[in-house]
Amino acid sequence: MNYVIRKGVEKDMPFVLNLITELAVFENEPDAVKITVEDLLENGFKEHPAFRTFVAEIDGDIVGMALFYNRFSTWDGVSVHLEDLVVRKSFRGLGIGKALYTKVLEYAYSTNANRAEWVVLDWNKVAVDFYVGTGAQMLENWNLCQMNRTTMQQYLEKNESI
Repeated sequence: MNYVIRKGVEKDMPFVLNLITELAVFENEPDAVKITVEDLLENGFKEHPAFRTFVAEIDGDIVGMALFYNRFSTWDGVSVHLEDLVVRKSFRGLGIGKALYTKVLEYAYSTNANRAEWVVLDWNKVAVDFYVGTGAQMLENWNLCQMNRTTMQQYLEKNESI
């Protein structure tokens, strides 16, 4: 089956959102996706986009995507963060995920990023084994910390910052 990997464009965003939702279901978080197509359009296609995408297409059908953005590390300088990489379930095992991953690494390297990084769930053995097999280092002893809008507000109110 032939596929094309290309830069995501505005008309792809409904399909990108569907893939994000499919990934959330796979990760046992079916209600976690709060963004809309409008959010993707507004944030991904402005003068300084918040993210970029590559999509995998077969016969005009978007079957996979990688969403990533630039970051800055105080240790390494410019880095690229791969937020999500997903291939529709019925198209997995065809090399599409590897092709998207490779395209993101090509982007990072060609833009002189000093590091590419991403998060993978420890129970996703297929993904962990794939990444380790490509030479990626799995960092131990680092925990991902997050606050959502509600917990940020609670903290700021408690500390009289707002």
